[in-house]
Amino acid sequence: MLIQKVGETAGLIWLALESQGPLKMMALKKQLKTNDTVLHMALGWLAREDKIEMTATGRTFLVQLK
Repeated sequence: MLIQKVGETAGLIWLALESQGPLKMMALKKQLKTNDTVLHMALGWLAREDKIEMTATGRTFLVQLK
């Protein structure tokens, strides 16, 4: 069940970034109404598939599609 939730969240992240451009991690968390664990797993999934880039910006990261 968790793997399905992470996969769905990864898809929602990709759609958000495609339509809105680069977003901070906290903006993604707020927009998707998810918790840190699922968000981080979904971002890792997308990073492993080489679909996103993450850039450190202060205490958080800016996430964008490649």
